[in-house]
Amino acid sequence: MSTLTDRDRTALVVIDMQQAVVANGHEVERVVANIDTLIARARSGDTPVIWVQHADDEMPSGSAGWEFVPELAPASGEAIIAKRFGDSFEETDLESTLSDLGVGRLIVTGAQTDACVRSTLHGAVARGYDTVLVGDAHTTEDMREWGSPLSPEQAIAYTNMYWNFTAAPGRTCATVTTDEVDFAT
Repeated sequence: MSTLTDRDRTALVVIDMQQAVVANGHEVERVVANIDTLIARARSGDTPVIWVQHADDEMPSGSAGWEFVPELAPASGEAIIAKRFGDSFEETDLESTLSDLGVGRLIVTGAQTDACVRSTLHGAVARGYDTVLVGDAHTTEDMREWGSPLSPEQAIAYTNMYWNFTAAPGRTCATVTTDEVDFAT
């Protein structure tokens, strides 16, 4: 169980599902459909949905690429966390938002697997959260031109594998499929 006291709720975190971020992503249509399924399930069960939205000099706030993909949209009242770094906790109000909601367990989805998703997973567990990666609800583009030795398929499979075997004292980590997600803690 999470090392965070009085935080027994779970939240679904949707990282950077923005037009420019996923434009060249691996199996984006399938990932979007899986995230959409999870959002519907979370909302019907009163599980908070937290949206993370990246901006930087190459993708400024308000630009077309900065917008969420049209198939996925925050509902009224759902938190939107603006970020500039890979880890969704760095210089954002994600931690205070989760604290206010009583959340100690995160279900993580989004993009890019080998950047913001992975950074946020590690940031969450380092901060005391139980963290579940939805293995068929995250994507990445081909990063080999920037030095990655892995294809998108390999990067996703590797991240799914190692997160399933990650552990820390008093915290749990796991990788599950969309069908296996249990929002109950």
